[in-house]
Amino acid sequence: MQKSVRYNEGHALYLSVVARKEGTKRGYLSKKTTENSRWAEKYFALYQNVLFYFENDQSARPSGIYLLEGCTCERAPASKVSAISKDAIEKQQYYFMVNFGHDGQKPLEMRTEDELDCNEWVGGIQQASYSGIIIERDILMQKYIHLVQIMETEKVAANQLRTQLEDQDTEIERLKAEITVLNKAKERMQPHQNNQDEEDPDIKKIKMVQSFMRGWLCRRKWKIIVQDYICSPHAESMRKRNHIVFNMVEAETEYVHQLSILVNCFLRPLRMAASSKKPPIRHDDVSSIFLNSETIMFLHEIFHQGLKARIANWPTLVLADLFDILLPMLNIYQEFVRNHQYSLQVLANCKQNRDFDKLLKQYESNAACEGRMLETFLTYPMLQIPRYIRTLHELLAHTPHEHVERKSLEFAKSKLEELSKSVMIHDEVSDTENIRKNLAIERMIVEGCDILLDTSQTFIRQGSLIHLPSSSERGVLSKVRLGSLSLRKEGERQCFLFTKHFLICTRTSGGKLHLLKQGGMLSLIECTLIEELDATDEDSSQGFNHLEFKIVVEPPDGQSFSIVLLAPSRQEKAAWTSDISQCIDNIRCNGLMTSVFEENSKVSVPHMIKSDARLHKDDVDICFSKTLNSCKVPQIRYASVERLLERLTDLRFLSIDFLNTFLHTYRIFTTATVVIDKLADIYKKPFTSIPVRSLELFFATNQGVWGTDPLNNKSPRLCRKFSSPPPLSIPSRTASPVHCRKLSLNSPISVKTGALDLSTTRSSSAANSPTSSHSPSIASPPPGSTRAPSATSEPGDTSPCRSPSTPRHLRYRQSGGETSRCSMSPASAFAIATAAAGHSSSQGFNNSEKACDKEFIIRRAATNRVLNVLRHWVSKHSQDFEMNSELKVGVISLLEEVLRDPDLLPQERKATTNILSALSQEEQDDAQLGMEDILQMAESPKSECFESLSAIELAEQITLLDHIVFRSIPYEEFLGQGFMKLDKTERTPYIMKTTQHFNDMSNLVASQIMTHTDVASRASSIEKWLAVADICRCLNNYNGVLEIIAALEGSAIYRLKKTWAKVCKQTKGLRDRLQKIVSSEGRFKNLRETLKNCNPPCVPYLGMYLTDLACIEEGTPNFTEEGLVNFSKMRMISHIIREIRQFQQTPYRIEHQPKVTQFLLDKSLVIDEDTLYELSLKIEPRLPPG
Repeated sequence: MQKSVRYNEGHALYLSVVARKEGTKRGYLSKKTTENSRWAEKYFALYQNVLFYFENDQSARPSGIYLLEGCTCERAPASKVSAISKDAIEKQQYYFMVNFGHDGQKPLEMRTEDELDCNEWVGGIQQASYSGIIIERDILMQKYIHLVQIMETEKVAANQLRTQLEDQDTEIERLKAEITVLNKAKERMQPHQNNQDEEDPDIKKIKMVQSFMRGWLCRRKWKIIVQDYICSPHAESMRKRNHIVFNMVEAETEYVHQLSILVNCFLRPLRMAASSKKPPIRHDDVSSIFLNSETIMFLHEIFHQGLKARIANWPTLVLADLFDILLPMLNIYQEFVRNHQYSLQVLANCKQNRDFDKLLKQYESNAACEGRMLETFLTYPMLQIPRYIRTLHELLAHTPHEHVERKSLEFAKSKLEELSKSVMIHDEVSDTENIRKNLAIERMIVEGCDILLDTSQTFIRQGSLIHLPSSSERGVLSKVRLGSLSLRKEGERQCFLFTKHFLICTRTSGGKLHLLKQGGMLSLIECTLIEELDATDEDSSQGFNHLEFKIVVEPPDGQSFSIVLLAPSRQEKAAWTSDISQCIDNIRCNGLMTSVFEENSKVSVPHMIKSDARLHKDDVDICFSKTLNSCKVPQIRYASVERLLERLTDLRFLSIDFLNTFLHTYRIFTTATVVIDKLADIYKKPFTSIPVRSLELFFATNQGVWGTDPLNNKSPRLCRKFSSPPPLSIPSRTASPVHCRKLSLNSPISVKTGALDLSTTRSSSAANSPTSSHSPSIASPPPGSTRAPSATSEPGDTSPCRSPSTPRHLRYRQSGGETSRCSMSPASAFAIATAAAGHSSSQGFNNSEKACDKEFIIRRAATNRVLNVLRHWVSKHSQDFEMNSELKVGVISLLEEVLRDPDLLPQERKATTNILSALSQEEQDDAQLGMEDILQMAESPKSECFESLSAIELAEQITLLDHIVFRSIPYEEFLGQGFMKLDKTERTPYIMKTTQHFNDMSNLVASQIMTHTDVASRASSIEKWLAVADICRCLNNYNGVLEIIAALEGSAIYRLKKTWAKVCKQTKGLRDRLQKIVSSEGRFKNLRETLKNCNPPCVPYLGMYLTDLACIEEGTPNFTEEGLVNFSKMRMISHIIREIRQFQQTPYRIEHQPKVTQFLLDKSLVIDEDTLYELSLKIEPRLPPG
């Protein structure tokens, strides 16, 4: 009988324990048994060249041991038996086999469910061989012996070289001694020779003249060489390159300073606060807000020190190795950028804690912060990588191709561009712009405003409106002239519109905001907008040219009240009312349709949108952001033109922020003709122009009651030749008003069929007929249909507007002064039809009538979407139609076709008429000067001199001229970076005129100072111009301030030391304060902060916005490599244009004085810069050196 093999079982068990803890590879594997060829799952542990397996990972003893010495392991294909097994069908299995190196031993077959896990097991088993380690050890030993031999050889060679060096040192000392001896002998012989050879004095003079001539010729030749090089293109390129490097050092110094403020004034104090007994913030939140901020600061401190060391070695500037230090650390930036949006969201949530908000305000009041908020400092690192990319572009543009650094700089630029594309830095900045804007406004409000800490709240617009007193105070107001200082000063309000709220504030002298005590914060769901006040309205007034509009607020727990606001112009009123009504419509229709669907179909509207993957899932022609828009739908990051037009005409919702961005920037990626054609298609063929999936989801919840297919192409109703509208009556059972009040603003956006907030009326219409006290319907029902019984009480109690199934914010005035709220928006029609369908048994609708209802709703929704878009387009972008007659004709033709529709509802007809009226009227106020008037005045001779004009007259007229020139710039000139192209004069004529006007005014200031011959007169002139600049600051004309400061900082004026010595100390202090406000340091950070704290009218410095637009244009392309529109970039451009237009549209109430403007525009008084400098040198010549 054969004896069993004995082994040390105790040691084997010990090794199994070690294998379970420290094994090379551990995990579950399926092992094929030898008895019945079935697979059993065991827990395996590989330790050195021994493989243990256990029943499970909790087993103390191993079930078996395999010695792997001399075995081989390789991947194996799936066996036929297992291939047809149920497990193999459900999950993909990966097999491998261990073969032992002798006959008679069956191979070990195992499998895993993960291919990566299978590869790791195979690799581990293949390396588990003691013989392989022995072989590697022998190879390493041979290498070691070889290296030792080489080292010994090198030691011998080194000794020989050392001996040679010692011999050479000895020889050198000997030769030095010989030279010393020879020099001494030569000195002893020299006096004897001089005595013998005394030169003739004439010869000495000749040699001296020759020496002078040679020196003069050498200097002249050298001067010519240097002058030629200075004028050469290479020298000009090097000068520009050096200038770029110096600017880079200054920018890096500023950036490191900003990072140090972020870390020292916010991060480290908040860490200490989080460790206190009652922490206002958790450590996790601090880490989320300031992720990698401290590491980024340390990195840039090293980079900054390296830059300063390179500058110390000027003119030799080597920068490439510095970027080599920066590039390996870019993953730190990657994490920061991807965390940026979450960081601001956490910060907004933390600000809801009053203790934290108070502590943060204390930190932000630090003098080092200079009034900037924490979110501003968190944005600075986001802009640094694009800044480096632009700097490297400029450096490479002025670096010769044979330059030693060119390849390194190109490599650094490519790496930074890869990072910028991978993390989409500009897109992240665009996505968080709304959060930063809300937090900035919240910080300006003294009382605080918690609603702005809601990150889903989207900013729409801001501006100045006049708050008119109530009807009881109107008698006094009627005697006050419109535009008078008393009315503007007492009633001027700074208004902010958001998607859910409307804020009305007063501005303090320090720039802070105070909410009105009553009506300062209006919830839009409680508001009703009345755009036109009738003569019978108690709040109506004469003499305001229909520029006022009224907001009626009906709070659920208080008494209703109204607020009347006066816009500065018709265009401003149209823009405000269209945006307010669109926001109200979004909220009301969302609540309305959510209520309707929950009551009738038991399916919530948010599911409708979530079930449409086209609204949130990336595809080849669209890419979405993580940020949600005002309709709770993901914002578009990239999309094709077709998908953008599809979103514009999606009948389920209309995001106001998307609409504003699209109308601002559409001309970058498409044309107005394409947009108007799309709108015409939606109107004429609503079923064929809307995506099939959208139509299916539009009626997905009502398939059981509608009965017929809305996409029946054979239906005669698929075109605009319709019969009478279908019957839509008010259902007898409506929800209570209390239920309407409980609609949540935080609920996800619901589907809406379109918004008819188009009730801007300027004349009475046929639609405004008095209504009875009965609940009205859209059209009289056909024979056989029944109407719901209506009550006979007050019209206000029976009006469908009071039910949650109809928006309340649409009011239309009747000719007799009565108010009717029965006119239904498409959302109302959709809700009523849905409710009626839910009670079809009682209403008596047959299948054909239901199909008619469905088609009618789609047609009405499409009509109102077209009218809604056109209203926003015409009211906010009238310049498009003034400059494009073809577009105007196309819109008028479409609107006339809408008016010919026999089924057009009264409110739709009225809205169409209003849009046509807006297109035909002239917006330019005759009382206001235009660009043409300025050009005519510039040609007129001057009638006044500088001394005869007061400082306040000059400041007012400079402000008036600057604002006229600024407001004349059409917004399309800001698109496409045309102001930086070679043909900029043709592409952006108004921006070029603005730039020329700035330069002319600055040169006029310098010229008027330089015309004085004596020092005292020049000093007096400087003091007067600084007084003019200070008055311009009080008038919010910062462009005028910079015009004067630029003149005083010019080389011709700045170098006049004797003149400046005569200027008083207070005036010099004023100059320094004004210089600080308009300084370009930190991307005009002081000027930006000042603009935040001022009320329009205002004239900002245009160059600040042009710099922002240039940074956006250079940092990101308009289209991706796949040809998709970069809509995140469009959103950033739209934000800048929105701010510019805010200042453009608020006019100054300054009386024009022709005598002053003719003096300011007189070109004969302007001296060019070169002549000014020559005159400056004559007045005060350069001092001799030393």
